[in-house]
Amino acid sequence: MNTRRGLILGGTGMLAGVSSALVADGWHIVLPSRHYAPLSIDGVGRARWVRADWTRPNDLACQASRVLGGPADLLVTWITPEVRTRVFTAVGPLLAPDAPIVEVEATTPHPPALPDHPTHQVVLGEVGYAGRTRWLSNDEVTAGVLEAVDRALRGDSPMTLQLAQRV
Repeated sequence: MNTRRGLILGGTGMLAGVSSALVADGWHIVLPSRHYAPLSIDGVGRARWVRADWTRPNDLACQASRVLGGPADLLVTWITPEVRTRVFTAVGPLLAPDAPIVEVEATTPHPPALPDHPTHQVVLGEVGYAGRTRWLSNDEVTAGVLEAVDRALRGDSPMTLQLAQRV
């Protein structure tokens, strides 16, 4: 069996549910983050945390490369627009040639940062509730991102998935 490798930027915060689901499905994932945050994991995969600072993307890529064990077959990101281009440029060489990208954004989607990779985007919004609005829950975000991951891994055409309404 081939090892499936993933790189998840933001995978110990709001994407922790996505990280756990991929590990449960047998993925070996690397989780660059400022702070160590253990995941509750059951499954045959594994998760490896590495120290990362988004403002030092080359160091982030170097740390991730050391523990990936080969090219990443999937990249999932939730990073700020201010560091987006520099981080994508740094981690791009870590990806397998056909690796899809799932990018989570809280606002209007950006053009794909690595156009040679199929990029699925998930745009967050707010949910109308009892005449008011609320942010999406962790479970709602996880379900939406996993839907995009499934589409990306099946090889579906890149698309933008809008979760709830933009405000």
